[in-house]
Amino acid sequence: MKGFLKRLIKLVLFFGVGILFVYLSVKDMTPEDFEILKASAAQATKGSAWIFLALSFLAGVTAHYIRALRSRQLLQPLGYEVRRSTSFIAVMVCYISNLAFPRLGEILRCTTLRQLERVPFEKTLGSVLTERVIDMIFLLLILLAAIFMNTDLLNTLMVDTDPATGLEISLGEKLSSVGYGFLHSYKFFIAFGVLAIGCLVIYWTRARWTKVPFFVKIKDFVVGMWQGLLSVKDLKNPTLFVIYTFVIWILYFLQSYFTFQAFDFLSGIGFVMVFTVFAIGNIGFVVGPGGLGAYPLLAAGTFILYGIDYNAGLAAGWVSWGVQTVMVLSVGFVALCTLSLMKKNKKNNGESLSDE
Repeated sequence: MKGFLKRLIKLVLFFGVGILFVYLSVKDMTPEDFEILKASAAQATKGSAWIFLALSFLAGVTAHYIRALRSRQLLQPLGYEVRRSTSFIAVMVCYISNLAFPRLGEILRCTTLRQLERVPFEKTLGSVLTERVIDMIFLLLILLAAIFMNTDLLNTLMVDTDPATGLEISLGEKLSSVGYGFLHSYKFFIAFGVLAIGCLVIYWTRARWTKVPFFVKIKDFVVGMWQGLLSVKDLKNPTLFVIYTFVIWILYFLQSYFTFQAFDFLSGIGFVMVFTVFAIGNIGFVVGPGGLGAYPLLAAGTFILYGIDYNAGLAAGWVSWGVQTVMVLSVGFVALCTLSLMKKNKKNNGESLSDE
C-alpha cells in the first residue's frame, strides 16, 4: 500500500507539472486570443499542410530507428548482438511508457532486451545512461549554439534602463554585465571558496558518506555516467556512433522544421529561428511530462522574439508537440503489440523468458 501511494503521488506530481504549464500558457488569454489560436492551428489541416506533418512524423520515426541502431552499438563491446527490430521495439516501448509513467520506459526497455535478447538488465541500463548523458551534452551544445546565433537579436531587445544615463539596456548587455559583475565580485570568491572547502570535507569524510544509501546512489549514478562516456572509445566503430548521434539530432530538428512549414505565417522562416525554437523548446521535454504544456509555452515565447504573435506561436507549438506525441503513441502501440506477440511465440516454442 505504501509503495502504491508513493507511485501515485509521483504520478500526480508528474502530470501536475504539465497541467501547470498548460495553465500558464493560457491564463491571460482573452476569447479573441483563443480565436486566433484556433484559426492558427487550423492552418495545419488545410491544403498541402498534411505533407509537412507527414514528413515531420517520418523524421521522428527515423530518428528513433537510428537511436535503436546506436543503442545496439553500445551493447556490442559487451558481447551482445541485438537484432535491429528488437532494439527499435525496446526504444519505442520506452518512449510510449514514459508518456504514462515517469522513468518506467527505461525499466521496460531494459526488461524487453532481457526477455527477447537475454541481455542482463544492468548492462542495458548502463547503455541507456550513456545515451542520456550524451544526449544531454548535445542539448547543452545546441542551446549554446542558439545563443551565439542570436547575439544580434539579444542586443536589440531592450529590457532595462540605466538610472544614471536614462539609456535603454539590451538583454545582451544585461547578461554580460551580470556575468561580469559576478565574476569580479567578492561573492564569486566566497562561493568558490565554500565549494572548494565543501569538496575537501566530503573527500576527507568519504568513508562516512559511503554508508549513507542516498549518497551511495548518487555516487553510483555519477560513476556509471562517467564509465558510460568512457565506454564509447571501446566501440568497434566510434565514428559511426558519432554520425548516428548527429543524424538523430538533425532529424529532431527536421521534425520541428517540417511542422512549422505547415503554417502560412511561418512559411519562409529562416534556419536561425527554427533552430532557436527547436533548442529552447526541447527544454520542455526535460522539465515536463513528454513536453506537455512546457514545449508549446517555450516555443511560443521564443517565436515572440522574432515578431510572431504569441497565440499563433502557441498554436504552432501545440501542433508540433501533437505530431511528436501522436508518432510516439501510434508507433509505440504497434511496438507493444509486436512485443506481446514475440513473447507469446517464445512461450509457444517452449522458450523461457528470462525475467519470469
